[in-house]
Amino acid sequence: DSAPSHQVIRPEPCGVCGSRIRFGKAAIKCRQCQLLLHPKCREQCPSPCTPQPRHHAWPREGVLADFAPSTPPLVPALVVQCVTEVETRGLTETGLYRVPGAEQLVREWKQRLLLAGGALPTLGSVADIHVVCGVLKDFLRGLKEPLVTFSLHPAFLQAADIPDDAACSTALRHVVSKLPPANRDTLAFLMLHLLRVSRSPDCKMDVLNLSRVFGPTLVGHSSANPTPLAIMEDTPRQCKVVAQLLSLPPDFWRGFVGTEQENLVPT
Repeated sequence: DSAPSHQVIRPEPCGVCGSRIRFGKAAIKCRQCQLLLHPKCREQCPSPCTPQPRHHAWPREGVLADFAPSTPPLVPALVVQCVTEVETRGLTETGLYRVPGAEQLVREWKQRLLLAGGALPTLGSVADIHVVCGVLKDFLRGLKEPLVTFSLHPAFLQAADIPDDAACSTALRHVVSKLPPANRDTLAFLMLHLLRVSRSPDCKMDVLNLSRVFGPTLVGHSSANPTPLAIMEDTPRQCKVVAQLLSLPPDFWRGFVGTEQENLVPT
């Protein structure tokens, strides 16, 4: 349901084709999801966004469990949808998760998905897959506490530092099992996804590259306001945690999200 056209005050990307709508040009803005588009792109607009009752909209911010479904696997629909989209058409892209998507589009799409709550608009109309990657990273970074939680943060760092591989693996599995269920399921879902990315020759994103990108995003710091010293000391250790998690056998992760991801693929 498109609102009457409005004048663009500053150049903004069209939500359908991604190219800029120039200053002073007419644009259409959707009343429900605030999507901005060229009048000519109206036909290609993704399936109509159904107005959701307000209480279904997700919180603007929260811990992971606030976004998770009520039945397992407890992986937020936003995470599932971004991952599914990336695996559908992104596994041939070089630098997946490393190459940034246009910031403005990442912000707009994250906003749309959060406002939509359960019934997510399709991501098929996002031309640049790096924008989808950006939305996923931005969502994980924007949580009130990192995926590994503040309380288990030190345990993850300690486990990843164990020099003996077998002991390190055992310790990490133990810490993962102590995570809140939604954090644990989502971590498992993401690890299986990142392993698939790492195995794609076209992406050129091995485990080390992915752990550099996802260390700060998934592991973060042990408090909401880390000191500059903590930030400096944490960074290499965050990457180490993700690299070690990615070296755990895929079957360990499948144990949390099921071998088949039937109920995870959005319909």
